[in-house]
Amino acid sequence: MKIQQISVFLENKPGRLASVAQVLKDNAINIRALTVADTLDFGVLRMVVNRPDQAMAVLRQAGFTVKAATIIAVEIDDREGVFYDIMKLCDAEGLNIEYTYSFVEQQAKKAILFMRFEDPDRAAAIFTQHGYRLLTNEEARSI
Repeated sequence: MKIQQISVFLENKPGRLASVAQVLKDNAINIRALTVADTLDFGVLRMVVNRPDQAMAVLRQAGFTVKAATIIAVEIDDREGVFYDIMKLCDAEGLNIEYTYSFVEQQAKKAILFMRFEDPDRAAAIFTQHGYRLLTNEEARSI
């Protein structure tokens, strides 16, 4: 089960994240999870949103450079050591993680680990074989 993620490339200067947030707000698009990586000159905002196709269209119309990527979302227990368990599995299976970020659902005592792999189909198959539940695109959009 693969998730569509949106990456927005931004100049690293005040107000750029607010501009993205404004476009999404004006179009009633809800951010479900996000991470920001930066360098000296630019940043990459990676998001899972409730309506990715519309988000990409309105952000492009607003002049942003936007790209779609495929990630997986692994449901894990919210407990100490679970990140180690996932990293150990990836290492044992030869899976190289390009990047990861998470979302914690306190009421369910679960967390969602969003992960980008070179081969998301292989990664998804390995996690499923080891008993992990993967979120569907629809589930990720509604968390």
